[in-house]
Amino acid sequence: MSAKKLFDNTEIAFALKSDSELERAYFLFKMISIEPLVKIGTAATNFALKAKLPIEGLIRATVFDHFCGGVNEKDCLPVIDKMYQKGVSSVLDYSVEGKENEQEFDSAKDIILRIMNFSKEIKAMPIAVFKPTGFGRLSLYEKVGKGEALTSEERSEWSRVEARFDAVCKRAQDNNIEVLIDAEESWMQDAADALVTKMMQKYNTQKAVVFNTLQMYRHDRLAFMKKEHEKAKNEGYFLGYKFVRGAYMEKENERAEKRGYTSPICPNKAATDENFNEGLRYAADHIDTISIFNGTHNEESSYLLMDLMESKGIAKNDSRIWFGQLYGMSDNISYNLAAEGYNVAKYMPFGPVKDVMPYLIRRAEENTSVAGQTGRELMLIEREKKRRKS
Repeated sequence: MSAKKLFDNTEIAFALKSDSELERAYFLFKMISIEPLVKIGTAATNFALKAKLPIEGLIRATVFDHFCGGVNEKDCLPVIDKMYQKGVSSVLDYSVEGKENEQEFDSAKDIILRIMNFSKEIKAMPIAVFKPTGFGRLSLYEKVGKGEALTSEERSEWSRVEARFDAVCKRAQDNNIEVLIDAEESWMQDAADALVTKMMQKYNTQKAVVFNTLQMYRHDRLAFMKKEHEKAKNEGYFLGYKFVRGAYMEKENERAEKRGYTSPICPNKAATDENFNEGLRYAADHIDTISIFNGTHNEESSYLLMDLMESKGIAKNDSRIWFGQLYGMSDNISYNLAAEGYNVAKYMPFGPVKDVMPYLIRRAEENTSVAGQTGRELMLIEREKKRRKS
């Protein structure tokens, strides 16, 4: 099979799915492809959860089990083991969002630390992840990023945020695993970036342990990476970057328009794609100092990194390069890459059903708005169903 047809192999892509799981996936993506249905479903689900109607079982059996590994880390183990038999590792992602108090931030940190200890024992989990707003208030990041004066209470609060980051990054280094720190809204990102750089300076002295996330739909990220690279070279530490296109486009554009500033988002998809690919090229050119986690469902960007590795003589299983997709999506990319010997990891969300709903709703909305993604999934599932019948 030619390299450019690699992701068309549905037998490898869906080897772990039973016929009934394949049918469920088909049904889900069919539903997600109908935009009004997603809007109605989202509103109905939110209402039902708020009203404490007994719908968790239904959610668990359909959308939750397709996109999430389980309600806790032990619950995820059978799925993790199954995927690892096919060469696909797992990044356990505690996908509870929008918490606002210190107790919840400490609890999120403790869960991440627990996962990291879990990872130490399990080869299939070489990478951990957390969200900055899992460890502190968004409005506090915003204030710090703008350089506004903090009250003494806020200064204490910020030092606790920093301490949570530090505890997790230290544990990553101690357990010899990597930690990916997600990117969020642009108006809180400056403070998060500065904090991640601080962690890189401290923990990336021998290799990349701490990874920042670059949302390449932002037109300033390429320049940001190059500037960070100069700083890292001068000070003698390594960089790790997870490249993604980005997940907050509508919110970013709406806010920019409402407040009258230039949107940080690239003007169109083609510009985003070029920015993303340029970022990959730059990192691959400097692989001795920049490690890559290529977090994409885009086949062209996946092929590009494969080509770059080949042209530079980088081994497929070089520990400085990972490919990553979300659990429940783009299995044609993940499993075919793994079958070829590349390092591949699936982001596996988990958490209590009602707490993970904001994540699941965002996934559904994202799939509806990303042109071609849902259609591609449906086409591949249909092809595999036909192949199994023939």
